[in-house]
Amino acid sequence: MDRWDRVGRVAAYAAALALTPYLLIKVSWVVGSLLGLLPVGAGFGKTEWVVLNCATIGMAGIGIAVALALVRPWGMRIPGAPLAFCAWVGTGFLVPVLPYAVLSSLLGSADSGPESGSDVGPSMPVWEAALVQIGFVGMGLGLAVALPAYLRRRWPDAFAGRLGDGGGGSPGALPWTVVVGSAVGLIWLYWAVGGTAGVAHRGERDLAWYVLSGLFGFWALVASAATWAAVRGRPARVPRWGPMVLGWLGSGSLFAWSGWKLPFTLYLAVVRPAGAALPENLALAAVLHVAAVAAGAAMLRALVRTRQVPLGS
Repeated sequence: MDRWDRVGRVAAYAAALALTPYLLIKVSWVVGSLLGLLPVGAGFGKTEWVVLNCATIGMAGIGIAVALALVRPWGMRIPGAPLAFCAWVGTGFLVPVLPYAVLSSLLGSADSGPESGSDVGPSMPVWEAALVQIGFVGMGLGLAVALPAYLRRRWPDAFAGRLGDGGGGSPGALPWTVVVGSAVGLIWLYWAVGGTAGVAHRGERDLAWYVLSGLFGFWALVASAATWAAVRGRPARVPRWGPMVLGWLGSGSLFAWSGWKLPFTLYLAVVRPAGAALPENLALAAVLHVAAVAAGAAMLRALVRTRQVPLGS
Protein backbone atom coordinates (compact mmCIF):
# COMPACT_ATOMS: atom_id res chain seq x y z
CA MET A 1 0.00 0.00 0.00
CA ASP A 2 1.56 3.31 -1.09
CA ARG A 3 1.07 6.73 0.46
CA TRP A 4 -1.75 7.73 -1.94
CA ASP A 5 -3.71 4.59 -1.01
CA ARG A 6 -3.28 5.28 2.70
CA VAL A 7 -4.54 8.84 2.31
CA GLY A 8 -7.50 7.60 0.29
CA ARG A 9 -8.44 5.03 2.91
CA VAL A 10 -8.34 7.59 5.73
CA ALA A 11 -10.47 9.95 3.63
CA ALA A 12 -13.07 7.23 2.98
CA TYR A 13 -13.48 6.45 6.68
CA ALA A 14 -13.62 10.17 7.48
CA ALA A 15 -16.35 10.69 4.86
CA ALA A 16 -18.51 7.90 6.30
CA LEU A 17 -18.02 9.23 9.83
CA ALA A 18 -18.81 12.82 8.85
CA LEU A 19 -22.15 11.91 7.26
CA THR A 20 -23.36 9.68 10.08
CA PRO A 21 -24.69 12.56 12.27
CA TYR A 22 -26.69 13.86 9.29
CA LEU A 23 -28.30 10.43 8.91
CA LEU A 24 -29.20 10.32 12.60
CA ILE A 25 -30.60 13.87 12.52
CA LYS A 26 -32.87 13.00 9.61
CA VAL A 27 -34.10 9.87 11.40
CA SER A 28 -34.94 12.03 14.44
CA TRP A 29 -36.89 14.44 12.22
CA VAL A 30 -38.99 11.63 10.75
CA VAL A 31 -39.66 9.99 14.12
CA GLY A 32 -40.35 13.34 15.78
CA SER A 33 -42.82 14.46 13.12
CA LEU A 34 -44.65 11.12 13.16
CA LEU A 35 -44.99 11.28 16.95
CA GLY A 36 -46.00 14.93 16.90
CA LEU A 37 -42.90 16.00 18.80
CA LEU A 38 -41.45 18.14 15.98
CA PRO A 39 -43.20 20.44 13.48
CA VAL A 40 -42.92 19.83 9.76
CA GLY A 41 -41.16 22.16 7.36
CA ALA A 42 -42.89 25.24 5.96
CA GLY A 43 -45.01 24.46 2.92
CA PHE A 44 -45.18 20.71 3.63
CA GLY A 45 -47.83 18.40 5.01
CA LYS A 46 -46.75 15.62 7.32
CA THR A 47 -46.76 13.01 4.55
CA GLU A 48 -44.67 15.12 2.18
CA TRP A 49 -42.23 15.99 4.97
CA VAL A 50 -41.77 12.35 5.97
CA VAL A 51 -41.31 11.25 2.35
CA LEU A 52 -38.74 13.99 1.71
CA ASN A 53 -36.70 13.11 4.77
CA CYS A 54 -36.96 9.37 4.19
CA ALA A 55 -35.50 10.01 0.74
CA THR A 56 -32.57 11.91 2.25
CA ILE A 57 -32.10 9.15 4.84
CA GLY A 58 -31.78 6.67 2.01
CA MET A 59 -29.36 8.93 0.16
CA ALA A 60 -27.22 9.38 3.27
CA GLY A 61 -27.19 5.64 3.89
CA ILE A 62 -26.08 4.99 0.32
CA GLY A 63 -23.41 7.67 0.66
CA ILE A 64 -21.99 6.05 3.79
CA ALA A 65 -22.05 2.63 2.11
CA VAL A 66 -20.24 4.02 -0.94
CA ALA A 67 -17.56 5.61 1.23
CA LEU A 68 -16.96 2.30 3.00
CA ALA A 69 -16.91 0.45 -0.32
CA LEU A 70 -14.02 2.65 -1.40
CA VAL A 71 -11.88 1.37 1.46
CA ARG A 72 -13.11 -2.09 2.48
CA PRO A 73 -11.96 -5.27 0.64
CA TRP A 74 -15.53 -6.12 -0.41
CA GLY A 75 -15.61 -2.87 -2.36
CA MET A 76 -13.17 -4.37 -4.87
CA ARG A 77 -15.42 -7.40 -5.43
CA ILE A 78 -18.86 -5.87 -5.91
CA PRO A 79 -20.00 -5.01 -9.48
CA GLY A 80 -18.43 -1.83 -10.71
CA ALA A 81 -21.48 -0.28 -12.41
CA PRO A 82 -23.71 0.33 -9.34
CA LEU A 83 -20.76 1.48 -7.24
CA ALA A 84 -19.55 3.86 -9.95
CA PHE A 85 -23.07 5.23 -10.42
CA CYS A 86 -23.59 5.89 -6.71
CA ALA A 87 -20.13 7.45 -6.42
CA TRP A 88 -20.84 9.60 -9.48
CA VAL A 89 -24.11 10.86 -8.00
CA GLY A 90 -22.51 11.41 -4.58
CA THR A 91 -19.57 13.40 -5.90
CA GLY A 92 -21.91 15.30 -8.20
CA PHE A 93 -24.01 16.30 -5.21
CA LEU A 94 -21.23 17.36 -2.90
CA VAL A 95 -17.93 18.23 -4.57
CA PRO A 96 -19.17 21.02 -6.92
CA VAL A 97 -20.86 22.89 -4.03
CA LEU A 98 -17.99 22.51 -1.57
CA PRO A 99 -16.92 26.17 -1.91
CA TYR A 100 -20.43 27.29 -1.01
CA ALA A 101 -20.77 24.79 1.85
CA VAL A 102 -17.44 25.81 3.34
CA LEU A 103 -18.21 29.53 2.98
CA SER A 104 -21.68 29.23 4.51
CA SER A 105 -20.20 27.24 7.40
CA LEU A 106 -17.57 29.89 8.07
CA LEU A 107 -20.21 32.61 7.96
CA GLY A 108 -22.36 30.67 10.39
CA SER A 109 -25.37 30.32 8.08
CA ALA A 110 -27.74 27.86 9.70
CA ASP A 111 -30.56 28.09 7.22
CA SER A 112 -28.99 28.08 3.78
CA GLY A 113 -27.24 24.79 3.18
CA PRO A 114 -26.45 23.38 -0.24
CA GLU A 115 -29.94 21.94 -0.41
CA SER A 116 -31.25 25.46 -1.06
CA GLY A 117 -33.81 25.51 1.69
CA SER A 118 -35.84 22.48 0.54
CA ASP A 119 -34.45 20.30 3.28
CA VAL A 120 -33.95 22.63 6.20
CA GLY A 121 -35.48 21.61 9.50
CA PRO A 122 -38.39 23.60 10.94
CA SER A 123 -36.47 24.72 14.02
CA MET A 124 -32.88 23.61 13.56
CA PRO A 125 -30.60 24.58 16.48
CA VAL A 126 -27.12 25.87 15.77
CA TRP A 127 -25.37 22.64 16.80
CA GLU A 128 -27.62 20.60 14.52
CA ALA A 129 -27.02 22.93 11.58
CA ALA A 130 -23.28 22.66 12.23
CA LEU A 131 -23.43 18.87 12.11
CA VAL A 132 -25.36 18.99 8.85
CA GLN A 133 -22.76 21.27 7.29
CA ILE A 134 -19.90 19.14 8.61
CA GLY A 135 -21.60 16.11 7.06
CA PHE A 136 -21.80 17.76 3.64
CA VAL A 137 -18.29 19.18 3.69
CA GLY A 138 -16.73 16.06 5.19
CA MET A 139 -18.38 13.68 2.76
CA GLY A 140 -17.54 15.92 -0.20
CA LEU A 141 -13.88 16.29 0.74
CA GLY A 142 -13.60 12.62 1.66
CA LEU A 143 -15.05 11.40 -1.64
CA ALA A 144 -12.87 13.86 -3.57
CA VAL A 145 -9.78 12.12 -2.14
CA ALA A 146 -10.97 8.54 -1.64
CA LEU A 147 -12.65 8.01 -5.01
CA PRO A 148 -9.57 8.71 -7.20
CA ALA A 149 -7.53 6.39 -4.98
CA TYR A 150 -10.14 3.65 -5.41
CA LEU A 151 -10.34 4.14 -9.19
CA ARG A 152 -6.57 4.01 -9.38
CA ARG A 153 -6.58 0.63 -7.63
CA ARG A 154 -9.47 -0.95 -9.53
CA TRP A 155 -9.14 0.51 -13.06
CA PRO A 156 -5.56 1.80 -13.32
CA ASP A 157 -5.74 2.36 -17.10
CA ALA A 158 -9.00 4.32 -17.18
CA PHE A 159 -7.37 7.73 -16.70
CA ALA A 160 -3.92 6.97 -18.14
CA GLY A 161 -2.34 8.56 -21.19
CA ARG A 162 -3.24 11.70 -23.12
CA LEU A 163 -6.32 12.76 -25.05
CA GLY A 164 -4.61 12.18 -28.39
CA ASP A 165 -3.70 8.55 -27.64
CA GLY A 166 -5.52 6.27 -30.04
CA GLY A 167 -6.08 8.90 -32.70
CA GLY A 168 -8.71 11.05 -30.96
CA GLY A 169 -12.33 11.45 -31.92
CA SER A 170 -14.27 12.72 -34.90
CA PRO A 171 -13.90 16.38 -35.94
CA GLY A 172 -17.64 16.53 -36.76
CA ALA A 173 -20.47 18.34 -35.06
CA LEU A 174 -20.55 18.85 -31.33
CA PRO A 175 -22.33 16.10 -29.38
CA TRP A 176 -25.88 17.12 -28.43
CA THR A 177 -24.95 16.68 -24.78
CA VAL A 178 -22.42 19.49 -25.06
CA VAL A 179 -24.94 21.83 -26.70
CA VAL A 180 -27.67 21.08 -24.14
CA GLY A 181 -25.32 21.21 -21.17
CA SER A 182 -23.88 24.53 -22.31
CA ALA A 183 -27.33 26.03 -22.87
CA VAL A 184 -28.50 25.00 -19.39
CA GLY A 185 -25.31 26.31 -17.83
CA LEU A 186 -25.58 29.68 -19.59
CA ILE A 187 -29.16 30.15 -18.38
CA TRP A 188 -28.13 29.42 -14.80
CA LEU A 189 -25.18 31.83 -15.08
CA TYR A 190 -27.51 34.46 -16.54
CA TRP A 191 -29.69 34.19 -13.45
CA ALA A 192 -26.63 34.23 -11.20
CA VAL A 193 -25.51 37.63 -12.54
CA GLY A 194 -28.98 39.13 -12.04
CA GLY A 195 -30.90 38.26 -15.21
CA THR A 196 -34.65 38.36 -14.73
CA ALA A 197 -36.03 36.62 -17.84
CA GLY A 198 -37.66 33.40 -16.69
CA VAL A 199 -37.79 34.58 -13.06
CA ALA A 200 -41.36 34.54 -11.77
CA HIS A 201 -40.83 35.62 -8.15
CA ARG A 202 -37.98 38.10 -7.95
CA GLY A 203 -38.44 38.60 -4.22
CA GLU A 204 -37.62 34.94 -3.56
CA ARG A 205 -34.06 35.36 -4.79
CA ASP A 206 -31.45 35.43 -2.03
CA LEU A 207 -27.68 35.22 -1.87
CA ALA A 208 -27.72 31.42 -1.68
CA TRP A 209 -29.83 31.22 -4.84
CA TYR A 210 -27.46 33.49 -6.76
CA VAL A 211 -24.34 31.64 -5.60
CA LEU A 212 -25.73 28.18 -6.26
CA SER A 213 -27.07 29.19 -9.67
CA GLY A 214 -23.58 30.40 -10.50
CA LEU A 215 -21.94 27.21 -9.26
CA PHE A 216 -24.35 24.95 -11.12
CA GLY A 217 -23.94 27.00 -14.29
CA PHE A 218 -20.16 26.91 -14.00
CA TRP A 219 -20.08 23.13 -13.59
CA ALA A 220 -22.50 22.63 -16.48
CA LEU A 221 -20.07 24.49 -18.74
CA VAL A 222 -17.10 22.59 -17.29
CA ALA A 223 -18.86 19.28 -17.94
CA SER A 224 -19.67 20.29 -21.51
CA ALA A 225 -16.12 21.38 -22.28
CA ALA A 226 -14.56 18.31 -20.65
CA THR A 227 -16.88 15.91 -22.47
CA TRP A 228 -16.21 17.65 -25.77
CA ALA A 229 -12.44 17.34 -25.21
CA ALA A 230 -12.62 13.67 -24.19
CA VAL A 231 -14.85 12.65 -27.09
CA ARG A 232 -12.85 14.52 -29.73
CA GLY A 233 -9.48 13.66 -28.21
CA ARG A 234 -8.36 17.28 -28.37
CA PRO A 235 -6.13 19.02 -27.31
CA ALA A 236 -4.10 15.89 -27.98
CA ARG A 237 -1.31 16.52 -25.47
CA VAL A 238 -3.57 17.17 -22.46
CA PRO A 239 -3.41 14.35 -19.86
CA ARG A 240 -6.59 12.31 -20.08
CA TRP A 241 -7.24 12.32 -16.34
CA GLY A 242 -8.00 16.08 -16.38
CA PRO A 243 -11.04 16.10 -18.70
CA MET A 244 -12.19 12.75 -17.30
CA VAL A 245 -12.24 14.01 -13.71
CA LEU A 246 -13.83 17.35 -14.62
CA GLY A 247 -16.36 15.63 -16.85
CA TRP A 248 -17.16 13.16 -14.08
CA LEU A 249 -17.78 15.93 -11.54
CA GLY A 250 -19.66 18.25 -13.88
CA SER A 251 -21.93 15.61 -15.39
CA GLY A 252 -22.62 14.27 -11.90
CA SER A 253 -23.60 17.76 -10.76
CA LEU A 254 -26.03 18.13 -13.68
CA PHE A 255 -27.63 14.74 -13.05
CA ALA A 256 -27.69 14.73 -9.26
CA TRP A 257 -28.85 18.25 -8.48
CA SER A 258 -31.42 18.51 -11.25
CA GLY A 259 -32.62 14.99 -10.47
CA TRP A 260 -33.12 16.12 -6.87
CA LYS A 261 -34.77 19.43 -7.72
CA LEU A 262 -37.08 18.16 -10.46
CA PRO A 263 -39.54 16.31 -8.15
CA PHE A 264 -39.63 19.30 -5.79
CA THR A 265 -40.30 21.64 -8.72
CA LEU A 266 -43.11 19.41 -10.02
CA TYR A 267 -44.56 19.20 -6.51
CA LEU A 268 -44.73 22.99 -6.27
CA ALA A 269 -46.25 23.23 -9.75
CA VAL A 270 -49.00 20.72 -8.97
CA VAL A 271 -49.78 21.33 -5.28
CA ARG A 272 -48.85 25.04 -5.06
CA PRO A 273 -48.49 24.99 -1.25
CA ALA A 274 -48.81 28.27 0.60
CA GLY A 275 -45.54 29.78 1.77
CA ALA A 276 -43.32 27.84 -0.64
CA ALA A 277 -42.15 29.20 -4.00
CA LEU A 278 -39.14 29.15 -6.27
CA PRO A 279 -37.74 32.31 -7.86
CA GLU A 280 -37.73 30.84 -11.38
CA ASN A 281 -40.76 30.02 -13.51
CA LEU A 282 -41.74 26.47 -12.59
CA ALA A 283 -42.34 25.27 -16.15
CA LEU A 284 -38.98 26.62 -17.30
CA ALA A 285 -37.24 25.20 -14.24
CA ALA A 286 -38.73 21.76 -14.93
CA VAL A 287 -37.57 21.85 -18.56
CA LEU A 288 -34.05 22.86 -17.50
CA HIS A 289 -33.87 20.08 -14.91
CA VAL A 290 -35.06 17.44 -17.39
CA ALA A 291 -32.47 18.65 -19.91
CA ALA A 292 -29.74 18.66 -17.26
CA VAL A 293 -30.54 15.11 -16.10
CA ALA A 294 -30.53 13.79 -19.68
CA ALA A 295 -27.33 15.64 -20.59
CA GLY A 296 -25.52 14.54 -17.44
CA ALA A 297 -26.38 10.87 -17.96
CA ALA A 298 -25.36 11.02 -21.62
CA MET A 299 -22.08 12.74 -20.72
CA LEU A 300 -21.18 9.97 -18.30
CA ARG A 301 -21.93 7.37 -20.97
CA ALA A 302 -19.73 9.23 -23.46
CA LEU A 303 -16.85 9.51 -20.97
CA VAL A 304 -17.01 5.82 -20.12
CA ARG A 305 -17.09 4.83 -23.79
CA THR A 306 -14.00 6.91 -24.62
CA ARG A 307 -11.91 4.50 -22.54
CA GLN A 308 -14.20 1.46 -22.48
CA VAL A 309 -14.03 1.34 -18.69
CA PRO A 310 -15.00 -2.22 -17.60
CA LEU A 311 -17.66 -1.20 -15.07
CA GLY A 312 -19.12 -4.68 -15.04
CA SER A 313 -15.98 -6.09 -13.48
